[in-house]
Amino acid sequence: MRFTKTDVLGARVIDPTPHQDDRGRFLRAWCSREFFEHGINFVPVQANMGFSARKGTVRGMHFQAKPALEAKLVRCTRGAMFDVVLDLRTASPSYGKWFATELTAENGRMLYLPEGCAHGYQPLEDGTEMHYMASEVYTPRAARGAHFDDPEFGIRCPLPATAVSE
Repeated sequence: MRFTKTDVLGARVIDPTPHQDDRGRFLRAWCSREFFEHGINFVPVQANMGFSARKGTVRGMHFQAKPALEAKLVRCTRGAMFDVVLDLRTASPSYGKWFATELTAENGRMLYLPEGCAHGYQPLEDGTEMHYMASEVYTPRAARGAHFDDPEFGIRCPLPATAVSE
C-alpha cells in the first residue's frame, strides 16, 4: 500500500498495490503492521456499509465526540464517490481544513480519517456502495454532525446535492 499525506493532519490517502493477472486482482485492504509503520495506530472494532441509490446524494459530515472518538478507514466497493475529511480538532494546525479524493471500486483507494475529524461523501454514480471500518463502536449519544455546505468550511461537492438528510 502507498500512504500519502493530505492537508488534514493525520489523514492519509491509501492506494493499494494490487497483484493482477488474467484471473483478476488481489489487493490488501488493511494491515496493522503497514499502518503502524506509517505512524497510524488504527484498530478497527466495527465495520459498516452504506448504499446510495442516486448520484449526488450527500452524506455527512458525521463524527463522534468524546468519549467515543473514532478513526475511520473508508473505501468504495461499488461505483464512485467524492470522499471528504474535515478537521474539527480545535488544537490541530489544520483545524477547519478539509480534503477530498475520489474513491472508486476500480481504483481501490481508501481514505483514513483520524479521531476528531468529520466524514462525508457524495456518490458520483447511481448505485454507489461504500464500506468503512471504525476504531469505536457507534455511540448514539456521541454522534454529531456538521452541514456539508456550511460556509465556514467551504466544502465544494462536484455535483449538485440531489438528496440530503435532515
